[in-house]
Order: sequence, then structure tokens, then C-alpha cells
Amino acid sequence: MTSTQQGLTPRQARRLRMGIAAGAMVAMAVLLVVQLGDGSSLRSLGLYGAAFVVSGSVIEMSRRGRTRLGMAVLVAGFVLLLGTDWWLRTF
Repeated sequence: MTSTQQGLTPRQARRLRMGIAAGAMVAMAVLLVVQLGDGSSLRSLGLYGAAFVVSGSVIEMSRRGRTRLGMAVLVAGFVLLLGTDWWLRTF
């Protein structure tokens, strides 16, 4: 009995990463609504807007086949945005 481990096909990988980016976009939308409900500042609106741009860019990169680069951009972008949000809240 031989076991061959099959990974995702390129098409499946693109769709998975597009789904992850879309999920991140939905999560940012929910957080934005919560922040705006608490009387948040324009700073938060700008940061969440940047998160939408990052998510949209990742979806487009994944659609064009640049899935690994897209995931790297998604992770780095969200770490940077969340870190910036935390840092700006301290002032």
C-alpha cells in the first residue's frame, strides 16, 4: 500500500487564499462597525480602510496566481495595521 500525499491544486490554493482574504475583509468590516459605534476617531476609519485595501490587493494577487506573495502581504499588512492601531491608541 503506497500513500501519496496530494496537496492542493493551484486553483484550489488560489480559491482558499481568496476566501481567507475575503474573510479578513468581513472581519475588518465588523470591527469597523463596532469601532464606529463606540464613537471612534477618523484614525480608526483610515486604518480599517487600509485593511480593506490590503485584503482587496491579496484577492487580486491570488486571482492572478501570486498566492504565496498575497499571503505574505496579507499577514505583514495586518500585523503592521494592528500594531499601528495599538500604538496610536496609547496616545
